[in-house]
Amino acid sequence: MIYLNNKLVPEGKAMVSVYDHGFLYGDGIYETLRVYDGIVFKIDEHIQRLMSSAAMIGLEVPKSSDGIKKAVYETVRANKQKDAVVRITVSRGAGPLGLDPGLCPEPTFVIMAHEFHPYPRKYNQKGLSIAIVNTRRNYDKALDPQIKSLNFLNNILAKIEAKKMDVQEAIMLNYRGYVSEGTVSNIFFVRDNALCTPSLNVGLLGGITRSIILTIAGQSGIRLKERQFKPGELYKAEEIFISNSTMEIMPVREINGKIISDTPGQVTKKLRRGYGRVVRDYVKEECK
Repeated sequence: MIYLNNKLVPEGKAMVSVYDHGFLYGDGIYETLRVYDGIVFKIDEHIQRLMSSAAMIGLEVPKSSDGIKKAVYETVRANKQKDAVVRITVSRGAGPLGLDPGLCPEPTFVIMAHEFHPYPRKYNQKGLSIAIVNTRRNYDKALDPQIKSLNFLNNILAKIEAKKMDVQEAIMLNYRGYVSEGTVSNIFFVRDNALCTPSLNVGLLGGITRSIILTIAGQSGIRLKERQFKPGELYKAEEIFISNSTMEIMPVREINGKIISDTPGQVTKKLRRGYGRVVRDYVKEECK
């Protein structure tokens, strides 16, 4: 069942107009959320970011934050899902051809909830292969990276490069050559007993999982470095991992063919345990 605008409809009947400006121009926003044991993790934070993205592109979301939350849970329960991935999409809506947002009288609002399929065990045990690619992250003054938009062509081009290199994730640099983020992930690495990650000012999306990891690290006494990093610093790392809402904390085995570690490092393991506790505590609290 798909939540389309104001009601649940069977997947086969969930139709969006070919004149929808999300389809025509990538004019819209989205959020991806994880469901654990029927509880949507950090739903308030995701909805807040959705609303922020909408405000930044002048898009009026047709529901309140509480209304979105209610619709998300309605969709999850209608699909009888305990462990799932939810995507909320809001586009500008259908209207005549043309870039003017005023051509679209009503936005399109969609929620999809699908069963979560775990990543292959070998990825969690041995780590992913990643590569720094030639495609650069969008210039932040042209498209603010804090807008989680439907226009994903930049990331898709980087993903195409990754597939040609037979790696699971592409890491993009910003226009000045500093490490930014992956196509669907934030990147962290460990060097000299410090957890390092690019700062927001290099032009990356401030992931919700990223924020949780930084909080866990701070509480665990792990030294943090948030700043600009050149690609060469990744090759000297003792550990690397990437993160997002679905993969959580995923270790990296190699980058551009250079082996970093055949197994997750101690900092990565510690943070993964901490993240697991955050999830369990959140679910327990929401179940009260």
